[in-house]
Amino acid sequence: MNGTVIPGTPIAVDFWSVRRAGGARLFFLSHMHSDHTVGLSSTWSRPLYCSPLTARLLHHRLKVPTHWIRPLEVGQSHVVGEEVTVTLLDANHCPGSVMFLFEGSFGTILYTGDFRYSRAMQSEPALSGRRIDRLYLDNTNCRPQRALPSRSRAAHQAAQLIRQHPQHRVVIGVYSLGKEELLVDLALEFSTWVVVSPSRLEQMRLLELPEVFTTEEGAGRIHAVDVAEIRWDTLVSWNVLHPTIAILPTGRPVKVTHPQIHLIPYSDHSSFSELCEFVKWLRPCSVIPIVKDSTCHASFQKYLNPDHQAPPGLGIPKPLQVSVQRQSKTKKQKPVCLVKRAAQHSVPKGVVYEPLEEHTEQADGLRAVTAPQQNSHESAFCSLEDGICFYDCEEEEPSGEQPGGAIAAGTAGQSLVSAEDFPSELPKQYLLTPLNALKQISFHKAVEDLFSRWEVS
Repeated sequence: MNGTVIPGTPIAVDFWSVRRAGGARLFFLSHMHSDHTVGLSSTWSRPLYCSPLTARLLHHRLKVPTHWIRPLEVGQSHVVGEEVTVTLLDANHCPGSVMFLFEGSFGTILYTGDFRYSRAMQSEPALSGRRIDRLYLDNTNCRPQRALPSRSRAAHQAAQLIRQHPQHRVVIGVYSLGKEELLVDLALEFSTWVVVSPSRLEQMRLLELPEVFTTEEGAGRIHAVDVAEIRWDTLVSWNVLHPTIAILPTGRPVKVTHPQIHLIPYSDHSSFSELCEFVKWLRPCSVIPIVKDSTCHASFQKYLNPDHQAPPGLGIPKPLQVSVQRQSKTKKQKPVCLVKRAAQHSVPKGVVYEPLEEHTEQADGLRAVTAPQQNSHESAFCSLEDGICFYDCEEEEPSGEQPGGAIAAGTAGQSLVSAEDFPSELPKQYLLTPLNALKQISFHKAVEDLFSRWEVS
């Protein structure tokens, strides 16, 4: 599932497990490809924000009730949840696909979803000259060795291939959504109908595409079928009836099983060079790959805005700051070490979240130090003013459970937080903090542990 719960915000994008979404309460759908709608069905019962075209497809295909769907006009800014402003931008990926520009107390976040970069995006008013704190980037093709032509050039290659087989029927393998532009271009180029299934024709009309599609067999030379139908046995049977070539428009490597299957590098995802151009132009403070890929970070470091800051939403609650500061002054203790990998284990499993290594410059009394990496001694952010450090102290003993909460410095394997480190009034102070605010703090597990021990005592 290509879904994300964005840390430090109430936002979830393409993430449809409410049980694992933590404190997220604003849900956004970037587009209708099936790997972005896992868990979304007719039983969905929360407001869901998307583009108007995606809203129509969502109700048509997944039967999500219309009273939960909140279509937002593309290119306009909208206030949702009273504290978040979102602007939808064309993602140039498939019909209805959008990028989300989020603004709020957490800073400015651009979430591309699946997208194909074009230089026309540089003239987008919402992005021009805008500081982007976090860029969630579609890194599907983030491999320098995987060069891809533009879609117009790939469409030209497909047309040339068809011209080389003037007596052949042409079968093009496509997914349930996407590549419609290629089909329309080829239909107009060869003045022919594109034969599709009745369900696909219904969707084409919903998308309000040009009238080049039909369900009548034999009416046109080009057929659009599901990509799963392009295989050895179907090509054999098709060629028994009529000479046939098959075209797979994809930017991904595919094993060809029949000599009449032809790959055309037509991709709806940005190429590596396009990603570099996009990041270089945008100059975000940090880049977070949407598809987990450890090779991606290094490719964009040189294009980042040097004005790094600690990401908003990772602050320390004031009651905890005051209490620990008071204890540190009276006992002249070293800064209290909090949260061993809490940023990783306080969010739902399987969620892509922002690694802290992106923020490396001092800002507002926060010193950025080594970012946390799983299974290593790690550090995060230290508040020089309050004498509080968030960093890993010692390696944990392996166990069957995921570590959660906080541990004191040099006490790995002991209780989460020593009772000496906090005043007895701390639970009472936290009762005054809204629950939804606590849930957005990366170390809320430590607070819950305090609650449980306070109730027992």
